[in-house]
Amino acid sequence: MNESTDPADVFRALADPTRRVILDELAERDGQTLFELCGRLTMRHQLSSTRQAISQHLDVLAGAGLIRTSREGRYKFHYLEREPLRNLTDRWLKE
Repeated sequence: MNESTDPADVFRALADPTRRVILDELAERDGQTLFELCGRLTMRHQLSSTRQAISQHLDVLAGAGLIRTSREGRYKFHYLEREPLRNLTDRWLKE
């Protein structure tokens, strides 16, 4: 988590079950497009959210620093960022 990321944003992003499923999918297979994520959410989790709704969830996750994106041509790939989660857990688990 960088200096500008508020831990409260991370907790708010993680509060939504759909966003947690998106993070699970990226943890299993990093670097997916919106189209790929929508397909996997529908097929594997029976989530019937629109692409626009998933895109909004991705924006929240990016705002919290939990994902980053990379554009290659006309494709936008999404990657899991684990550091904000490590920073939160280290906060209480370090002795």
